[in-house]
Amino acid sequence: MKQQDTKTDSTELIGRRKRRRHGLTVFNLKVIGAVFMFLSVASVTLVPAMFGGNITKDMTALSVAVLCEVVSWCAIPIYAWLLFDGYRHTHNRWMYLLQLLVLAVVCEVPYDCVTTGKTFDLSSQNPVFGLLIALIVIAALDWISKHYEGAVRYVFMVVLVIVGLLWNLMLRVGLRQGVMNVGAITLAFVMVFYLLNKRENTMMITAGLMGAVSLIAPAVGVAFLHYRRDELGYKHAWTKWVFYLLYPAMLLVGMAV
Repeated sequence: MKQQDTKTDSTELIGRRKRRRHGLTVFNLKVIGAVFMFLSVASVTLVPAMFGGNITKDMTALSVAVLCEVVSWCAIPIYAWLLFDGYRHTHNRWMYLLQLLVLAVVCEVPYDCVTTGKTFDLSSQNPVFGLLIALIVIAALDWISKHYEGAVRYVFMVVLVIVGLLWNLMLRVGLRQGVMNVGAITLAFVMVFYLLNKRENTMMITAGLMGAVSLIAPAVGVAFLHYRRDELGYKHAWTKWVFYLLYPAMLLVGMAV
């Protein structure tokens, strides 16, 4: 059994080394995620504008809008991985949390305007809140791991994850088409990456299966992660801030359409 485990670990290590030489950098993954994210905004703004406004009376327009929304769900595991990867590499986790909090708050009004046409609507909160909740959960899990041991630690960890899921469900974080709670699915993916990141193959298989049962599209996002490599890929230090501005910029453009 020990020899088999050693062989498995060696195989996963070789796979990681190959991705370091060839594959998608963090920059590449963020670009891909941004493209999918744009499709979500386009499904409720650009597509209706292209087909004359009311798409409920046009099956072609409605099909295009639904297709754009479903394809956009490929971004869920990508952003879940980027959140976890950013968390474990950041030098200041409090600042990371503050950045996500500010981004979530800034995006909420334009998100409501784009999604429901109202400046304030509790029927769905923007998906950045899902990333924020996931970040709080894994940070709290680390704290619990340092301060508790044995069965108590695992009980607290399970309760904490359930609380995180309930927050996503009650706040309807990223609720799309009445069937996809982006916040809850994001937290589920983050937990897979958090708990299984030392076992690459197991992590990817588990994430892929989760994506497959989450209406298929997220599994495609997991496929992109399989070809990632451990490199930022930024040509300039300020590039990462551009990605913080992309989503609110997309929402603002959507409001203007």
